[in-house]
Amino acid sequence: MTEFDLVIKNVLVVDPDRDEPVAGDIAVRDGKIAAVGPGLDVTGVPQVVDGGGKLAFPGVVDAHQHWGIYNPLAEDTASESRACAQGGVTSALTYMRTGQYYLNKGGDYADFFPEVLDLARGGAHVDYAFHLAPMSRRHIEEIPDLVERFGVTSFKVFMFYGGHGLHGRSADQSAFLMTPPGERYDYAHFEFVMRGVRAARERFPHLAEEISLSLHCETAEIMTAYTRMVEEAGELTGLAAYSASRPPHSEGLAVSIASYLAHETGLPTINLLHLSSRKAVDAAVRMATAFPHIDFRREVTVGHLLADITTAHGLGGKVNPPLRPREDVEALWEYVADGTVDWVVSDHACCRDELKFGDPRDDVFLAKSGFGGAEYLLPGMITEGRRRGLSYGRIAALTSRNPAVRYGLRGKGSLAPGKDADIALVDPARTWTVRAEDSESTQEYTPFEGFELTAEVTDTFLRGTRILEAGKVVGSPSGRYLARPYDHA
Repeated sequence: MTEFDLVIKNVLVVDPDRDEPVAGDIAVRDGKIAAVGPGLDVTGVPQVVDGGGKLAFPGVVDAHQHWGIYNPLAEDTASESRACAQGGVTSALTYMRTGQYYLNKGGDYADFFPEVLDLARGGAHVDYAFHLAPMSRRHIEEIPDLVERFGVTSFKVFMFYGGHGLHGRSADQSAFLMTPPGERYDYAHFEFVMRGVRAARERFPHLAEEISLSLHCETAEIMTAYTRMVEEAGELTGLAAYSASRPPHSEGLAVSIASYLAHETGLPTINLLHLSSRKAVDAAVRMATAFPHIDFRREVTVGHLLADITTAHGLGGKVNPPLRPREDVEALWEYVADGTVDWVVSDHACCRDELKFGDPRDDVFLAKSGFGGAEYLLPGMITEGRRRGLSYGRIAALTSRNPAVRYGLRGKGSLAPGKDADIALVDPARTWTVRAEDSESTQEYTPFEGFELTAEVTDTFLRGTRILEAGKVVGSPSGRYLARPYDHA
């Protein structure tokens, strides 16, 4: 009887702990990496794949997606996980909360989250997990049960939601969030969320370093005032107007407030999400110096690394926080290169054309926020990262190993023996042009339309099963829910 189920021959194996790849083969048994090395014996192996000298990356752990925000969750689970496979993403961590959008209902997570799991079950082409946002006092009380019963170890605060609208104009936020009467979604609530997450770390000490709180850092009061100023002045339009209406110092101030609250509450595991500007990252670095006992992790999206307010293709590039001018894009790359940024994500939020744009279509303040991008995450990072001197190993750490470690995906993140056989084969010499029509996402546009990328994911394997072959999604959905901590199936 053969020792392996699958051997991928003739690849350059990318290791997050090693700058450059090493030539070799990858063997798989029972869905896990069994061996990595040159000249593996393939006698009797039922499936042998010739990698053709391509790069073999660990499957991407995309730690920031939004399945179900604008489309029914079951539909997004199917279509957007196909887009994930196109980009070498094998594990998608998607945000979920009560309130408008998503399932459009409030209530306890004990009732809400099983419905989420039921809607996603059986439809995903990649593995997936959920981050949850405690929107009420009752949700804070539920945190230990979410950890113990459902394997949810990561939570989120949207710092601007209590006083500023999701798409740029303020609204009745209590109705939007569906919070109980008399409760406010404000800094006091954020403090109590932090205390609740800290209490869960203390209750489950063996999971403490994998239980964390993520924060969307923007300041409602600053954005409300600047939105009014920008609209009244009428001098800016499009993405430039939206960036000005949510200025970078709004991010920096929110980072500072969140960091001090983490210090006050004794919560050491803080993730600062989708930092979009030099000011935002500078604030994050300053806070790390001020509070060295807080284990901050800093996230950037591939959208903020690839596109700016002038190069993005139209108002499809509206997102929170906004795309920024080119000088902020270059600053983010500096922080990626020097190790300040911990991981890169897509912030994938499929929003179809009919929902994305308002009337008039060219009014950025009427457009919805968010767009897809998981299919461009790894190709985009290799294209721009290599041009800027990033090693392949660093790219693998940013897109796979680092988020896997933080979020309790112990069986993911590298091609080491014993890990899940999640593998993305990449042709680093294939130049292609981004066209929305080529994506498996149901989103009909992309802000990256016309961008030229110089690396392409050709094949993706999920736990040893090929889900993308020669650039095409193949097979039935085989993705599983990852209750954390996740070692392997």
